[in-house]
Amino acid sequence: MARKKCSRYSGIGGQAVLEGVMMKNKEKYAVAVRKPNGEIDIEIENHQGVLHENKIKELPFIRGIFNFVDSLMLGTRVINHSASFYEEEETETKFDKAVDKLSKGNGEKLLNTIVTIFSIVLAVAIFIVLPYFISSFFEKYIRNQSLMAIIEGVLRILIFLIYVTAISAMKDIRRLYQYHGAEHKCINCIEKGRPLTVHNVMRSSRLHKRCGTSFIFFVLLISIILFFFIRVDNVLLKVVLRILLMPVVAGISYEIIRLAGRSDNIFVKILSAPGMFIQKLTTKEPDESMVEVAIASVEAVFDWKNYLYETFGYEVDESWMDDGQKAEDDE
Repeated sequence: MARKKCSRYSGIGGQAVLEGVMMKNKEKYAVAVRKPNGEIDIEIENHQGVLHENKIKELPFIRGIFNFVDSLMLGTRVINHSASFYEEEETETKFDKAVDKLSKGNGEKLLNTIVTIFSIVLAVAIFIVLPYFISSFFEKYIRNQSLMAIIEGVLRILIFLIYVTAISAMKDIRRLYQYHGAEHKCINCIEKGRPLTVHNVMRSSRLHKRCGTSFIFFVLLISIILFFFIRVDNVLLKVVLRILLMPVVAGISYEIIRLAGRSDNIFVKILSAPGMFIQKLTTKEPDESMVEVAIASVEAVFDWKNYLYETFGYEVDESWMDDGQKAEDDE
């Protein structure tokens, strides 16, 4: 049966973890990890996030801020979970006992919160504050404030590109990027209307418009535009204003990513192009064993067969699925 070529929004998203993939569908998420013995472990949980069922989380531009924080918190949790399979020996230290006592048995949750806050602070320091101070060295030569704002923004993007390129040289990060590619391939396979088989997934694109990499690029781009209008002389005030504007930047960036994930028009494609290009750095082609893990994660939280029936209008034929040669090429 002929099927439409355009992508259809599925609502699922994910994240690569150590030797695995996390997939999330609404509040339900699954983490599939390839254990050292070769088996695939799957953990299924619910993640409600901050301000659960509060309508403020549904407001445009506001929802992006909470979505970003929720993603960081969940991301920290699932990465810790996947790493636990590769720890040589887990022993409870005095520090662990003290934290568990202070938090009344919620030590892991407290530590995840601390790590999330630290991650945000570190990201702001590296990608927001550092570019400003580097660009300030040019002030003695360049008096034009508008040009200085552009230089600062270009430095911010360069630092990000250098960062993602440098860490890709690490073996574990490269494998993480491969699982990142497997995650994208699964989502693209489904949203193109193809049965979720290893063959079909391997033939799908590893780039996706709703990727967190694209979100970060939009954060960097929007920050250039907003910071362009900051006109104060006090250095401390400049830095503080940049930090205070980050929730605004995140809110706007989220709305752009949300639009990109639900539209296929030429404007959205042009807008998404730079982020898709950067994804070539943060995703790598996975092998079939990695794709199997990603598929297991999808199937734990998402009924893709019913999705294909409701969205593309056909029922999956098991014999057709087995014939990998009938899978279509990516456009």
